[in-house]
Amino acid sequence: MRSPPTMSLALIVATTPCAEAADPQDGLFDLDDLRVKITETLPHFEARHEGRLMRVLRHQEPGHTVVPPFDHTARDCPPYCIQPMKLAPGVETIGELELIDYLQRAAKDEPILVIDSRTEPWISHGMIPGATPIPYTRLDPAHAEPEAIADLLEFELGAIRMDGLWSFGAVKTLVFYCNGPWCGQSPSNIRALLQIGYPPDRIKWYRGGMQMWEQLGFTTVKPSGAVAE
Repeated sequence: MRSPPTMSLALIVATTPCAEAADPQDGLFDLDDLRVKITETLPHFEARHEGRLMRVLRHQEPGHTVVPPFDHTARDCPPYCIQPMKLAPGVETIGELELIDYLQRAAKDEPILVIDSRTEPWISHGMIPGATPIPYTRLDPAHAEPEAIADLLEFELGAIRMDGLWSFGAVKTLVFYCNGPWCGQSPSNIRALLQIGYPPDRIKWYRGGMQMWEQLGFTTVKPSGAVAE
């Protein structure tokens, strides 16, 4: 008796020991015929998170809904006021597909850094796979010492100190996000960098943030430990 044809089913689990996968990573799916793709030609993709590649896709459960705290619509303003679509001249506002492109390029070791600007406890709810947590307070002169900010610029972002001045010719392209259009944490990061002289064409802003990432049912990961501020 001939055996029935087998589908390319895969148990989708997080491959990094430092990240806990959210619901889209759990379960048995036909990866060649996902019910909910990202685009018609992109069913899923891989991002490098904490040194390991992991698969990112959208939630396949038809009954899935937005999880707390992103299911709320009423938030006090201030501080949770709606941000403009264009944050600053030269800074590009991007959507999910552009963010995915940057995540894929970063996974190939291009000089790109996707930054989660949020502080605890926000970040403990989950973050975008492939992002690096750099709380906005690390770039805010009201919270961080000048030397600590200088070290961040030099050792993490690629700026070069030159006789008391900064050279930004070889800096990384930075892609910032926080909680969404009502969040001011990544805008604070971006404005602080612009004041220092970071080139605006090397700064991107995913305005939708975690609000839209969760709304679209994408994979999220939990941070491996407390975020140093």
